Amino acid sequence: MNNWNYNETNGFQTAVQAENEATLQRYVASVMRRVYGKMTLGLLVTAIVAFLIVSSETALALIFSSSATIWILFAVELGLVIYLSARIEKLSTVTASALFYAYSALNGVVLAPIFLAYTGTSIAVTFAITAGTFGAMTIFGYVTRQDLSKIGSYLFMALIGLILCTIVNLFMRSSMMSLLISCAGVLIFVGLTAWDTQAIKRMTAEADPSMVGKVATMGALTLYLDFINLFLYLLRFFGNRN
Repeated sequence: MNNWNYNETNGFQTAVQAENEATLQRYVASVMRRVYGKMTLGLLVTAIVAFLIVSSETALALIFSSSATIWILFAVELGLVIYLSARIEKLSTVTASALFYAYSALNGVVLAPIFLAYTGTSIAVTFAITAGTFGAMTIFGYVTRQDLSKIGSYLFMALIGLILCTIVNLFMRSSMMSLLISCAGVLIFVGLTAWDTQAIKRMTAEADPSMVGKVATMGALTLYLDFINLFLYLLRFFGNRN
């Protein structure tokens, strides 16, 4: 009798645990949909702003007539990312989302010259390749049971090295180094896409429900940056200049 009760209790506990796990998985999936939704909307904002800038000769002349303006835009972009990352817990969900979309719009301004430098067809092809690669890696990061946190530190160090090499090559102007940087950039951001996806999924599962909106915004920003950088590095291989 005692043995029967033990088995029944054990089975009950297992069933409850299974139901709790299923509920958690549904919750995480719903938050991840918000992450991807925000990221997609951010990309759309970037594309629309870039198109509007390119369509206006006045805007192009005003923004890109001086290299100082470009550096100011880069500095503002960097400041937005740092501020949003550092203050996310103290910002309201609405403010965090607004800052993300503001960054997306500003990035559209910065990336506008791409539409002048490359043909529309090659941009569309590169975007499709980026979307396919990004989609495959983010799905892998979401479903894999492997712990990708081990490669995170290596990817971060590789990213720092990539930035330093890029700065050095601004002065060297080596085509070979530029090619190597592009190859490394693609590999790094392919890996980061999977790693960031798993990290966002884990953060979602562990975060307080009151932080869901902010987690979705930070997740969207992270994956947005992975997508944009992957696109820019792939464009060096598949982009045809006008």
